[in-house]
Amino acid sequence: MNMRKNVLVAALALGGVAFGGVATSAEAPAAAPMAQMNASAMNWFGGETYLGAPALNVTSALVEAGGGASDFSFSKALVSMLGEDTVNAEVAKLTKQYGAENVTNFINGMTFAVNAGLKHATEAGVTLPAAPADLKGVKLASTLVTAGTASDGTWWSGLLFDKALSHDIHVKVMQDIDEARAAPKGRGSVSARAGA
Repeated sequence: MNMRKNVLVAALALGGVAFGGVATSAEAPAAAPMAQMNASAMNWFGGETYLGAPALNVTSALVEAGGGASDFSFSKALVSMLGEDTVNAEVAKLTKQYGAENVTNFINGMTFAVNAGLKHATEAGVTLPAAPADLKGVKLASTLVTAGTASDGTWWSGLLFDKALSHDIHVKVMQDIDEARAAPKGRGSVSARAGA
């Protein structure tokens, strides 16, 4: 299996149906110092928490790959990072493995989560820097997968969100997801609000 497929499989299959995160940077690797990791605290769906400074440069690169802050789509980001043929082939494979609803919910959930994270970051006065010119394609995808990989080798979407905008903003995003899940279908549900 080539690097592109490994990255997509890790991002979607290991990310599973639990919605979650986005990004980190080379400056904030997955194996961050214990002063920044809180292994005793657990994220919403499990996994260690990251309490260090967010990697806004990588968050910015992901947002740019997905169409920008005003039109972000996780599907666009995947195609930008891995190419349409790879994404289509892997989504088809994952659809057979996990079912169309789970794959669609994950992709839509990621779109929703990134957009909610951007909204909360804006409300908190966070400004994203310009995306690094060299952080695109497979390099960006690999950075995201590495960032979400905990010290025990398990990939956690929540760890990505902690590193993307901060643990506090990540918690607000998860509250938004819970609220959207509780809403009647078609009226605020994650699937209805996230788009494809």
